[in-house]
Amino acid sequence: MNWRYICVCFCIYYIVSNLTPFVLDNMNCNILSRALKKSLEPKNPFLYMLTHNYVNVYMKWKKDPNFDTIESVNKSIELKPLISLKNCIANSPNGCIPITDVSKRGLQLDVPCKVARFLRLYPSVFEEFVGPNYDLPWFKLTGKAVELDQEERAVYRDFRDDLQGRLKKFILMSGEKRLPLKIIRGMQWYLGLPDEYLDDPEKNLDGCFRIVDIEDGLKGLAVECEEKVLSFVQRNAMRRGGYNGGSMEVVEFPLFPSKGMRLKRKIGDWFHKFQEVPYVSPYDEYWGLDSDSDVAEKRIVGVLHEMHCLFVDHAAERKKLLCLKKYMGLPQKFHKVFERHPYIFYLSLMNKTCTTVLKEPYCDRLSIEAHPLSKIRKRYIGLMKESAVILKSRRSKNQFNHQQNLSLNQDMGCLSDPKTEAVAHT
Repeated sequence: MNWRYICVCFCIYYIVSNLTPFVLDNMNCNILSRALKKSLEPKNPFLYMLTHNYVNVYMKWKKDPNFDTIESVNKSIELKPLISLKNCIANSPNGCIPITDVSKRGLQLDVPCKVARFLRLYPSVFEEFVGPNYDLPWFKLTGKAVELDQEERAVYRDFRDDLQGRLKKFILMSGEKRLPLKIIRGMQWYLGLPDEYLDDPEKNLDGCFRIVDIEDGLKGLAVECEEKVLSFVQRNAMRRGGYNGGSMEVVEFPLFPSKGMRLKRKIGDWFHKFQEVPYVSPYDEYWGLDSDSDVAEKRIVGVLHEMHCLFVDHAAERKKLLCLKKYMGLPQKFHKVFERHPYIFYLSLMNKTCTTVLKEPYCDRLSIEAHPLSKIRKRYIGLMKESAVILKSRRSKNQFNHQQNLSLNQDMGCLSDPKTEAVAHT
């Protein structure tokens, strides 16, 4: 490219000098000489490097019923307010509360409808009775709900170190190793932390955590950890013998294509080359990475992969993750990563929302250890199913009683007919 440019310049110089030898003055010679000198200068090598491939390519979404029918993911929208209301009742001194205590907290507890109506939807968890004053409805927990609440508290007590470790890893993935308390509270449900976990940090957290001041007068939680933390991808690769423990090694993500999903050849080639890119751990520094490189893209996938491994259901609402981009070093449109990597993540469009699901723990159950709270939440879902059966039996019973009363009224109406009474009188 440079030699062609030099030859063209010499040709122009030769033609101009022969045709108009008196017009070509010293100024034009200087301009031409500067152009030739600039052409001989070596170009920056990074201008000729291909840094990014088919990252912005459009991939058609493929529906997968295996991930759309996961109960723990689909029921989480109803399960979260149910457990929050359960905690309000269980933490009360008398073990019961009037409806006025929670009727105005529907938005805070993420209740999708009126609080009283929501409580009556689950009779296997909440028992309604008339209070002592003003005939207000009061609610208390059923026997099964009380027993399950005690088991849940036992899990928080027995797996205290595991919950602290997950919170520690979540904070260590941030650039400054600290996160605002309001961000952590927004992710408590996914991390499996109790509602009151951050109310008393000195009691619930060990010496690795400390409360710090962040910009705009916000309080944050910082972590001090000198030992090296390995991600789930690195530990699985080390167990398989494909990772030696160093930095910037090539570590491949496990891929799980959905049935019937076919990618174009150029996209498949990009996936193959993407796996050969060096892996940057989500716990390592990332300040020197080029944001337009495949290495940065693989780091973003690694951060989202590790984050979903820490969650209880290995899933989260996509809109709830948008608040993390400032603190996790994620780009403005990082949500498109879920669309670009359909072999790693799945987007569920159930319940009128978009939920991101990590495929690996559901396709290979031995690769990622289950969260200690996952079994407890599945039992709460079982109580929700019992509530549906109870409400169905109540409706059928009320319908039967209504039909009985209707037939009885018709019979009574026949006996009180004036014509029948006149005939009977004669």
